[in-house]
Amino acid sequence: MLLSSTKADWFGNIRRDVLAGLVVALALIPEAIAFSIIAGVDPRVGLYASFCIAVVTAVVGGRPGMISAATGAMALLMVTLVKEHGLQYLLAATLLTGVLQIIAGYLKLGSLMSFVSRAVVTGFVNALAILIFMAQVPELTGANWQVYAMTAAGLGIIYLFPYVPVVGKTVPSPLVCILALTGVAVYLGMDIRTVGDMGDLPDTLPVFLWPEVPLNFETLQIIFPYSAALAVVGLLESLMTATIVDDLTDTPSDKNRECKGQGIANIAAGSLGGMAGCAMIGQSVINVKSGGRGRLSTLVAGVGLLTLVVFLSDLVAVIPMAALVAVMIMVSIGTFNWDSIRNLREHPLSTNLVMLATVVVVVWTHNLAYGVFVGVLLASLFFANKVGHFMYVASELDEPASTRTYRVVGQVFFNSADKFVAAFDFKEVVDKVVIDLSRAHFWDVSAVHALDKTVVKFRREGAQVELVGLNEASETIVDRFGVHDKPEEIERVLGGH
Repeated sequence: MLLSSTKADWFGNIRRDVLAGLVVALALIPEAIAFSIIAGVDPRVGLYASFCIAVVTAVVGGRPGMISAATGAMALLMVTLVKEHGLQYLLAATLLTGVLQIIAGYLKLGSLMSFVSRAVVTGFVNALAILIFMAQVPELTGANWQVYAMTAAGLGIIYLFPYVPVVGKTVPSPLVCILALTGVAVYLGMDIRTVGDMGDLPDTLPVFLWPEVPLNFETLQIIFPYSAALAVVGLLESLMTATIVDDLTDTPSDKNRECKGQGIANIAAGSLGGMAGCAMIGQSVINVKSGGRGRLSTLVAGVGLLTLVVFLSDLVAVIPMAALVAVMIMVSIGTFNWDSIRNLREHPLSTNLVMLATVVVVVWTHNLAYGVFVGVLLASLFFANKVGHFMYVASELDEPASTRTYRVVGQVFFNSADKFVAAFDFKEVVDKVVIDLSRAHFWDVSAVHALDKTVVKFRREGAQVELVGLNEASETIVDRFGVHDKPEEIERVLGGH
């Protein structure tokens, strides 16, 4: 079973994986250079990192077909460290980032993705689509008419080429776009910005490079805050991207294995002079849209990137940026969840607010972690509020027996605890109160405290209180934290009054 699964991951889609990997390799080059510039390091640092991370995650990652490399979200977190302490400390921080991510994998923190609602994922996707598009704007601002014409032509090729008989479905249209526009630009001698204008491409293979930093507690104090931030953002972006690729390909992935894979990849990148990276939603979408599905596509992307920049740098340098801008615009259009606009009328207000808040925070801060944190927090608050409303208490009086029976239905927890207490009439004169909890569930200490308060108040009014129907889970937490049957604790429940 394992052998057949491994064979399918690597060799189940060879032709399309290879072609898709080549498209991604070409699209990775300017991005890796741009992210290096953002971080304030030599372009080689981003290019070596992208090669290394892609190759390693192809082998040990948990999501086949996902592309991991140097990213903008990670680069933004490195700026201050590089500026204040230099490249060597960045390499050390990258190694520590990898260690923290491996630990997260063994702690099974990948399972926390189950707490991220669909609205947050949708907001995350839409925000990234907007950021990908915004990143292309500088290339089009103040450009000459040739750039606009080339970009428009590139988009035309990308969207129309798939309709060409036979070859249209065989060769990825983004690859055709890049090759065709490069040929036109070279043939006509166009004076437009090229990949070579982004920075010097490396002319050697990466070599093992241990960071030249003192191995002491002071170094750890410097790099740990950056490594922790890089580890969190890297895993967050990688796991969110894995979820999106799961949806696009309708296949599952191992999130905890992905955490470990990202960690191993970052340790390898730091050892070869590269910066920390993570999964890239844009490149992953390019890969999937170009037909890439298996681990081979990710491996080809990494090896292809290094081969292109080291051995074919003269050819790569003449690729017009307009061609890559067209590819990235296609990615932003394809990434954006257009259904989410149409669903604004149909979905509940709370779902829409979570999605929009995630988009606004990510786009405003350019920090994916902040956006997802705000989205998850809002989703949790809305959920707690909604569940709290479903708790109610019904009652009936047996006058001959002077007994009032209260039937509690729903979830009792911190948000509904006050509502629970307010549902009882403590001033009613009865001999006995029966509280039927067979359709209720007590979740936390706040709920238990509310039950204690209710029982003690009834007893103070002279009523005998009987609790019935408590389920096993609720009984466990009530027995552990409840004090209504512990006389020495009762005064504390009511604050000593």
